[in-house]
Amino acid sequence: MGFNCGIVGLPNVGKSTLFNALTETISADAANYPFCTIDPNIGRVNVPDDRLNEIANIAKSKQIIPTQMEFVDIAGLVKGASKGEGLGNQFLSNIRETDAILHVLRCFDNEDITHVDSTTNPCRDAETVETELMLADLDSLEGRIDNLTKKARGNDKDAEQQLEIIEKILFGLKAGIPARNIDISEEYKRPLSMLNLLSSKPVLYVCNVDENDASTGNSYTNAVIEYSKKNNASSIVISAKIESEISQLSSYIERKDFLESMNLNETGLTRLIQAGYSLLGLKTYFTAGPKESRAWTILKNTKAPQAAGVIHTDFEKGFICAETISFKDYIEFGGELKCKDLGKMRQEGREYLVSDGDVILFRFNN
Repeated sequence: MGFNCGIVGLPNVGKSTLFNALTETISADAANYPFCTIDPNIGRVNVPDDRLNEIANIAKSKQIIPTQMEFVDIAGLVKGASKGEGLGNQFLSNIRETDAILHVLRCFDNEDITHVDSTTNPCRDAETVETELMLADLDSLEGRIDNLTKKARGNDKDAEQQLEIIEKILFGLKAGIPARNIDISEEYKRPLSMLNLLSSKPVLYVCNVDENDASTGNSYTNAVIEYSKKNNASSIVISAKIESEISQLSSYIERKDFLESMNLNETGLTRLIQAGYSLLGLKTYFTAGPKESRAWTILKNTKAPQAAGVIHTDFEKGFICAETISFKDYIEFGGELKCKDLGKMRQEGREYLVSDGDVILFRFNN
């Protein structure tokens, strides 16, 4: 399944440089002027997971297929985007199609790289983008009021419910609260998700620092960490420049040595994916055999039939059971056959919630 993240931010904060590095491509033109990225560049990357390699080694798989993550590099935003300023309309349209927002913030000083507001202030930049998203949501919701009101007067219960939700969201937006931070009861969460509001999307602030601050952060990143905590968001520190240099290294040893020289244990991509999984509530399960070992991404609290449906809809429709082995047991006891002999393989039914790391063989009717 994977997931789709839109890389957003003000012009010249390092979005395209980060995109190029993460996807190991040169499809996004990184340059020192606003609106360098016009059309949204899309790149898919394999999700690194050492567990998959361990499973494949035991299963003696001919092929290893990791799950993937999709990045969308979206045009830089400026103040007034919600009213069409700059490339605002395009920006808002593109971000609406993503599952989560990776908001790149400039957390470095460099007189040679122009900042649209002249000075470096990542929290101010975060507020600029957040405000434009909320303004766009205000316009979208207010445009629905008249039609829903007419339907509600005709005793349309769905319209009445939508009006109730929209009025609550509008009240919060007008008070400067993004939709994701507005307290909504459980029964309204699904209808709210159907509104596809920009400010309801989960946000990960990506603090782009220079090479010297990659392992320690700086005063700018410290401010963003506090800002993110107050705004129900997450944050990580990445040096787009370092990621760009890593992407040019072909071997694992070269990358490992380079990371160690920068006092880093893992690449920004790995940390970004880990943060993204947590942000969206994702888990990974595995299938394994001589032909291939493969990773599959699902949402937390996904039941076994729906997890099977990620592989193929026929698996979900004809679901019988999920023969399940925990990753720990699979590795400790050396694979499927030994786990089965030792009673470590479980037959799980329709209500089973798939756990992260499960190695599963689905049984189904054709």
